[in-house]
Amino acid sequence: MNGLTAAQVAAAKPNDVPRQTSRSMSAIIRANVLTFFNLVIGVLWVLILIFGDWKDGLFGLVIVANAAIGIVQEWRAKRTLDKLAVINEAPVRVRRDGADHEIEPRAVVQGDLILLGPGDRLLVDGDVVHSDNLEIDESLLTGEADPVHKKPGDEVLSGSFVVAGSGAFTATKVGADAYAVKLAQEASQFSLAHSDLRDGITKFIKFITWLVVPIGILLIWSQLRNDTSFDVAITRAVAGLVTMIPEGLVLMTSIAFAVGVVRLGRRGALVQELPAIEGLARVDVLCVDKTGTLTQGGMDLDEVIPLAGAPYADPLAALANVDPRPNPTAQAIQARFPTTPDGWQARENVPFSSARKWSGADFGDRGCWVLGAPDVLMEPGTPGYGQARQLAMSGTRVLALCRTPDLSGTSAEPAALVTLKQRLRPDATATMEYFAKQGVAVKVISGDSPDAVSAIARTIGIPGAANAVDARLLDEADYGQALEDNTVFGRVTPQQKRAFVSALQSRGHTVAMTGDGVNDVLALKDADLGIAMGAGSPATKAVAQVVLMDNRFSTLPHVVGEGRRVLANIERVSGLFLTKTFYAIIISLLVGVIGLTFPFAPRHSTLVNALTIGIPAFFLALAPTYERAKPGFVPRVLRFAIPAGLVCGVATMISFMAASPGSSLTESSTAAVITLFLVSWWVLVLIARPLTMWRIGLIAAMAALFVAALAIPFVREFFALEPGDVGNDLIAVTIAAVAAVIVTVAVKLTATLRT
Repeated sequence: MNGLTAAQVAAAKPNDVPRQTSRSMSAIIRANVLTFFNLVIGVLWVLILIFGDWKDGLFGLVIVANAAIGIVQEWRAKRTLDKLAVINEAPVRVRRDGADHEIEPRAVVQGDLILLGPGDRLLVDGDVVHSDNLEIDESLLTGEADPVHKKPGDEVLSGSFVVAGSGAFTATKVGADAYAVKLAQEASQFSLAHSDLRDGITKFIKFITWLVVPIGILLIWSQLRNDTSFDVAITRAVAGLVTMIPEGLVLMTSIAFAVGVVRLGRRGALVQELPAIEGLARVDVLCVDKTGTLTQGGMDLDEVIPLAGAPYADPLAALANVDPRPNPTAQAIQARFPTTPDGWQARENVPFSSARKWSGADFGDRGCWVLGAPDVLMEPGTPGYGQARQLAMSGTRVLALCRTPDLSGTSAEPAALVTLKQRLRPDATATMEYFAKQGVAVKVISGDSPDAVSAIARTIGIPGAANAVDARLLDEADYGQALEDNTVFGRVTPQQKRAFVSALQSRGHTVAMTGDGVNDVLALKDADLGIAMGAGSPATKAVAQVVLMDNRFSTLPHVVGEGRRVLANIERVSGLFLTKTFYAIIISLLVGVIGLTFPFAPRHSTLVNALTIGIPAFFLALAPTYERAKPGFVPRVLRFAIPAGLVCGVATMISFMAASPGSSLTESSTAAVITLFLVSWWVLVLIARPLTMWRIGLIAAMAALFVAALAIPFVREFFALEPGDVGNDLIAVTIAAVAAVIVTVAVKLTATLRT
């Protein structure tokens, strides 16, 4: 099997699948420019240019600002994703011209001879030409849990992965022709996964969409009833409609997601689905595998303890060197036994798998030998069984070397115990302390023996680690309660890991799963948030939403913290934007029903919105926060925005109507603007809590800018403001003060209803 020649490679069809780490640049521009809000604002802006003063069209700049900021931020996120995705892309081993090479997936061509080993994922379809006990898991394609043994001539499909053995296949379908190519590319594909945050914002948009046209008609009709000109009616109606639209809310959501991706990228965390940022914030249970997660990759052979004087060196050396692609256990043994002894050539071998917990080989006259978990291969009471358990309880990884009549793993005669030193991650203890403080429950689910897992968990300081549960003794119906009551689980099969995640989710938990091995793939795929270690298998990294590229467990707190920051801040600024929407609706309805002149012009709303919402929201959306996100985003925001918007709208109308009888429309509008700004500014104060120094500075700066707008003649004239009537101004301030008290009381009352 020499593979293709260079000439054949040049003429063959390439595996040309576009890398979709994020939206293309053209898609980013379309998504930020061609929005419903931009369309509405654009139409209203054109109406102002036709029927009104260009100064009232300042709100049209929102289209340019929103689009520009959104494009730049998502472009930055795209660059980060693209760079990390290239690093994350596992090479493919192929044989060409008789030599083995590692190439990038896009360089694979039809007809290539692709070599396989444990943990490899298949990116193209093909036919098996060589199998050394090759076992492939196709569960992500078919749902079938059991690995499939592949023989020469069998078909293999993209989207599956190798769980045991090795082999080779010839690529028959590449690029867009490959089966499940979308699944094979899922690790780097832009995805609109489920997002409670995005769904909530979509609901707001739909609600507002249904109101824009009827309220617009009502406003125009009400203004014409007051004998105003058609031009003035259009201008005042536009002022109400523009204020209704939460044009910055979608922008702030996109910015927060994009900035989160960039921040995590700088810490070596690849977020493969943007909405995964939101999932980070909701996690309340973290399931971790022991090997590769709590412990570092690789092990060191400690000692070999012979049992009853049985020989062990030759069979141990032979088993360690039988697999051309040794796993970490075999590599540790190879460091001391680097070569296969003379006469120990394997006739047949069974590769290690997480389901079996052992590997073995038939050495002909030398007998069949197996190496694996003592509690799987040895019966209680046999020589060395108790000693193996004592060693495991100390945190040592223990394997049993046994001779068997065949390769079934039964009737094993123990020859030696093999102990290996595991390398604890130095940052594991601090990381676990962080999750304990943050109220995130940790569940250690490992295929290792319960005693060994318990010992490691105790060393790290995980609460409840002393009582480890043997997963083999659990009924599936008991998984949920067992997980609620216990922390450490050993002898967990890959299928059980998946079932554990499902059991936790069925009890209302948001579950994150971390892992690095092929036995973690199914659980990572089903978890609300799959987190793979950068040094993990290609299959593991392919299905995870987040990959810790630097392989540092201590990155996890930053990952979770970033998610919480994004979601908490978006909820915070949503309260600002939706308060504006609701007070605009209230004012518009009151104006339409009572038949009054609309209390302000578009430029007035532009000024107030910029100082109480637009500028502050940009800073608040990127502020640090550590509060865990909770479900119920929409009800919580509405419980704040509806009463706050109602009070703002009513107070503004009262101030407008209470202006002195002899006041001009500009003076009455100024009084309404003062009241609206002060009450909205107080809403900003309530939303910005807790009031740190920078937040106090931000709030004070907005107040100072509004005072400047009233005081500086050029600015005052530009925004059509005419303060100076002491009576009107005092009434406006008094009404605003009363409204602020009412808003504060309303917020405290609704806070008791929050979940």
